[in-house]
Amino acid sequence: MSSSSPIPEARARRVVVTDDALTVDLADGRRLSVPLQWFPRLQKATAEQRGHWRLVGDGTGIHWPDLDEDLSIEGLLRGRAAPGATRRAV
Repeated sequence: MSSSSPIPEARARRVVVTDDALTVDLADGRRLSVPLQWFPRLQKATAEQRGHWRLVGDGTGIHWPDLDEDLSIEGLLRGRAAPGATRRAV
């Protein structure tokens, strides 16, 4: 008989958005960074709009109220870009 324990959900602690990347520090110590071109709404937003985010779902998601943009940590870990986004190697 094998036993398996559930994998805890990844939770964000800190978010930084630059002109080029979205970087998320996770509660378990990992850091995730993805190209901003994956998220056209964030890419087109002002620095002030990008900086106005909040964690939702106890850190399982990120919400930008000024942009009506929501991203899940699970989706970021799976490498999911926004629909219609450019996903090319830099």
